[in-house]
Amino acid sequence: MSAHVNRRWTMTSNIAESINVALVSARELPIYDFLEEVRKMYGHWNCRNRKEASHTYTMLGKKYQEILTLNEAMSIRMTVVPSTEHLHMVNDEGRHYTVCLLEKKCSCGRFQVDELPCPHAWAVLKSKFLVPEDYCSDYYKPKSVVMTYEVPVYPLPDRIEWNIPACISKEVVLPPKWKRPPGRPKKKRDKLFSELLQKKNQHLCSICGQERHNKRTCRNAPRN
Repeated sequence: MSAHVNRRWTMTSNIAESINVALVSARELPIYDFLEEVRKMYGHWNCRNRKEASHTYTMLGKKYQEILTLNEAMSIRMTVVPSTEHLHMVNDEGRHYTVCLLEKKCSCGRFQVDELPCPHAWAVLKSKFLVPEDYCSDYYKPKSVVMTYEVPVYPLPDRIEWNIPACISKEVVLPPKWKRPPGRPKKKRDKLFSELLQKKNQHLCSICGQERHNKRTCRNAPRN
């Protein structure tokens, strides 16, 4: 039996790709120097993100505040018909949606999945003069972001100050048995077929901006 898990709009491996690109030069280093570069990079990111979250004075983080503002703009022309204190019907251009503030749900599905008031929930909240941030997930609030980065990445002492047990310092670690394949070593990852297809479809003519041809075969070029 599978459980329902929200991914907070993070459904790609972009962060892994970003880290991989940031460590391209570091991958050529010995293992200790490589790990030290990783530690310094994570420490810098951790400090920067914590500082940014500490200086956020909106109720939500920047990205989620923008989504909330957009949902408010989309709710302007909606009409609300109350059924109970928490249950309401919202008319959105002829379509009816049911909003339950008690359970933080809307029949459109966005309220409970995004855990942000959707446009229909926004219309209900405005009709009742309620604060929308009270119906947002705590994960989107700056205090949660600060808690995410509250554990610092501590610097390591110099190698001279290391206290290594004798049983470990005497160990000889040999490199793994590995036969180098022919050809130049690859530094870039193999792209998925969907990425290659998307890139192919993005090729446009530099003259007219249309697809499926280039500037040499363009028939839309201006004639003198």
